[in-house]
Amino acid sequence: MKKKNKLFNFFDRVEDKIRARLSRVPIFYAFVGSIGIVLIWRGIWMIADDIEMSGLVSLFLGVMITITTGLFVSFFIGDKIIISGIKEEKRIDEKTIEEIKKEETTLLKIEQNLDDLKENLREISMNINTKE
Repeated sequence: MKKKNKLFNFFDRVEDKIRARLSRVPIFYAFVGSIGIVLIWRGIWMIADDIEMSGLVSLFLGVMITITTGLFVSFFIGDKIIISGIKEEKRIDEKTIEEIKKEETTLLKIEQNLDDLKENLREISMNINTKE
């Protein structure tokens, strides 16, 4: 079991380093990522061809896999669209400038409140540490 953890930790560290470097060059990062995704799809496609899987079977298995893993709706529709539908929000292209400015003001107030809470927590933490 320890060997498995070491292997996982190794690849986790490698992934963190690569991701940190590639994040500095987003267009190149997107290009590298797209190559990886296309190669995965190509490999899956070739395996399906090798085992002579029909289109209907491929469709059925793909839908079943994505539904059972919870990826079907989030991939094809997206979380933001679902949440905005539940909240009955307008799409950004349907909103007026006033509505957008109001949302922006609300977000700024929330951000300020979070900053205030962080500062209060810092002060509480310092008070606790000085009492010890």
